[in-house]
Amino acid sequence: MESRTQDIARQSVIIASATFMLIAAAVGSGAFGGTSVSELQDGALSAQGSYLAPAGPAFSIWSLIYIGLIAYTVWQALPAQRADERQRAVGGWIAASMILNGLWLVTAQFLTLPLTVLMIALLLATLARVIVILGRSRARTWPERIVVDGANGLHFGWVTIATVANVSAWLTQIAPESWADQAEIWAVAVLAVVLVIGVASALVTRRIAPALATAWGLGWLAVGRFTGEPESSVTGIVAIIVAIALVAAGAFGVLRRSRAGVAA
Repeated sequence: MESRTQDIARQSVIIASATFMLIAAAVGSGAFGGTSVSELQDGALSAQGSYLAPAGPAFSIWSLIYIGLIAYTVWQALPAQRADERQRAVGGWIAASMILNGLWLVTAQFLTLPLTVLMIALLLATLARVIVILGRSRARTWPERIVVDGANGLHFGWVTIATVANVSAWLTQIAPESWADQAEIWAVAVLAVVLVIGVASALVTRRIAPALATAWGLGWLAVGRFTGEPESSVTGIVAIIVAIALVAAGAFGVLRRSRAGVAA
């Protein structure tokens, strides 16, 4: 009886967290008359906020992520998932990620840029924990693979590049003007770090969804640097190279997982 009560409580918390995330998304994006994200924090979070900010269309991925997380919320609430050990292990962390997702938007709308950096760093760490837990066991069905592993993998991959953009926007605001001449060099250096972390993540987790989401952001980052301000062909070219490498690493990781499954 105690386990059943805890399971129902977990399912209810996830539903409440998803509801909060969606309400916060509406409020934080300015849907109820507030300021749009691109205009928040004096434009620091816009596509022109830094060398590592993706172009505007990149953010359309949020629609897919939200649809996936809503589908997950409905799926995990089904009686068949109530006592699932995988959901018992990861459900609370996914709920926390949805709360932090909403808090980032609220923070961006009403508080300060440094606090958005803190929120997105916590969100990234939480999603990394989700991916690690999911990696300990395999999804048993295709629906689970899509709404649990897929949705959270996309969330993790996108927040990875969003964290880079958010931190870069903050540093752009506080850095001395003398640093502007080295901005392109720093951008390339950060992309190199993204490459190392992204490839390592893809090979360890053996999932392609995070790589695809990060590569999507990098592709639009390149578009922003080729066609918008601040312009930087070097940054754009490096972003494309990193995106291709991440997708290749993700595909290789999936292939390794498939082979391991056959061998087992």
